[in-house]
Amino acid sequence: MELRHREMPLEDGDPVRQRGQRVNDEVSRAGDPLLHGTPAPDSSRMEAMAEGREPGTALGGGDVMPGGTPQRAGRHEEALMAELSELVQKVVKSSSWWERHGVDISILACSFLLLPAGLKRWLSSSAPAPRVCVVGSGPAGFYTAQHILKHHGGARVDIFEKLPVPFGLVRFGVAPDHPEVKNVINAFTQTARSERCAYYGNVSVGRDVTVAELRQAYHAVVLSYGAEDNRVLGIPGENLSGVYSARAFVGWYNGLPENRDLKPDLSCETALILGHGNVALDIARILLSPLHFLRKTDITDGSLAALACSKVKRVWLVGRRGPLQVAFTIKELREMINLPGARPVLNPADFTELENAIKDAPRPRKRLTELMIKTALEKPGVKPMEVQAAAPREWGLKFQRSPQEVLPTTDGRRARGIRLALTRLEGSGDSAKAIPTGDVEEVECGLVLSSIGYRSLPLDPAVPFDTQRGVIPNSSGRVEGVPGLYCSGWVKRGPTGVIITTMNDSFDTAHSVLEDLQGGVLDVSTSREGFGAVESILRSRGVRPVSFSDWEKIDAAEVARGKAAGKPREKIVDPQEMLRLIGH
Repeated sequence: MELRHREMPLEDGDPVRQRGQRVNDEVSRAGDPLLHGTPAPDSSRMEAMAEGREPGTALGGGDVMPGGTPQRAGRHEEALMAELSELVQKVVKSSSWWERHGVDISILACSFLLLPAGLKRWLSSSAPAPRVCVVGSGPAGFYTAQHILKHHGGARVDIFEKLPVPFGLVRFGVAPDHPEVKNVINAFTQTARSERCAYYGNVSVGRDVTVAELRQAYHAVVLSYGAEDNRVLGIPGENLSGVYSARAFVGWYNGLPENRDLKPDLSCETALILGHGNVALDIARILLSPLHFLRKTDITDGSLAALACSKVKRVWLVGRRGPLQVAFTIKELREMINLPGARPVLNPADFTELENAIKDAPRPRKRLTELMIKTALEKPGVKPMEVQAAAPREWGLKFQRSPQEVLPTTDGRRARGIRLALTRLEGSGDSAKAIPTGDVEEVECGLVLSSIGYRSLPLDPAVPFDTQRGVIPNSSGRVEGVPGLYCSGWVKRGPTGVIITTMNDSFDTAHSVLEDLQGGVLDVSTSREGFGAVESILRSRGVRPVSFSDWEKIDAAEVARGKAAGKPREKIVDPQEMLRLIGH
């Protein structure tokens, strides 16, 4: 029997072919029995070997099958294999290093060339990944994290939040009947689920961990904690029962834990809101909305029960300046005008000669003013009588009036009304100033809501803070005098604008962080532990963070409770209940 060797069609001189040829030659010289005429084993021997038996043994016992001498054949095969192994080792030893390892090295090199560019940079770089910490999980915090992660392929971002639950103003500030605005939560959720992002709730920065400790653990720290306070009126009677800040009232019906026990008295017929912004319109709409509208929202169960017993049927919205200076937008105004069961009351005298004044105004301001003029001048007979009869509630705008004093009841404990100073305007447009005329007006009301703006508070003594403006002094988000410390959102620019304003503001801060990473302002040559360092600090202080997967358990429970009540969700308002739910 002749053994034929198949060789790969390699070119002459190829080291692999040469090495294989040497093995063939050595085997031939050794006198391989198969090559030198030794008879082939019979069929019974081949079957035995295929079945794993020693050649010459019986299938079921110890009898020797014909044609076999097991011991002699076994010794011959062992000698043959030992000789072949020795020849192979001899050839390998005589081969060059490249002949032994060249093929493997070539395969590895080709594999590296096929890797994505970003991964190759990561593999070839010895510099540690930048670690960024964001304080606050509202829109400003998530937009900042999102932009950094998108534009830096190696950065890792940790988001810290004081409450167990994320999303800040989107969860606790957006009106319950505006679910479309809350859709940004979907994008924030995708950011939080990123492999390079982590969420740590139930951690109060400034108390559980200091900003200095965060700066030691991260290459960059971004403060995006928003506005946790409200501006005060600074007038007599402000602390009477029946007077509330808009922030507290909004927090109450939106389930903000700190406001869950507010229990506002809604037993009066007239409520007065100081302010002409979107928050003021939100509150007016919630006070006057039909209950069957609110039952389909995520408004808290407790506030819905209180509104069901409310006797409020009239809401005045009061501003220091005129119609051309209102801060609310046309969408919110149109919602109020079209609110079922409530009719607008606007004084036509407040809008005289405004049509000429708005000819050259920016389009948004022009459209907004035109809608107010149209509503003020619309005659009662325009709408069908049945619609008018179905409007037991009303709301109106009062202009050029500034609060002087909240008037108390005879026992001095509750609000019964408010004294307003009439004003005149000096200047025009947004820069116009309200100057008191000396005349006053009193309005009877048992509920006063101050919607004159939110206010940020200092977080940590180590962080510069402008108490006059209520912001952190900064340049494009870089905190003045503290390299590596940044800010975004309301604590950066003040409590103004809508969510898209905050998005652009946060992208601006994120861009500053990315610039400083690229330009070497932030030293990333040394690694930072990130949450690893913070975790040990929190553990030593008895603080147990809430992860994003923990939040998703709370979220699922809220959605399940809401489904049973025919609502999108039923918010849990007690932080301790949230923690018990996730086993903390």
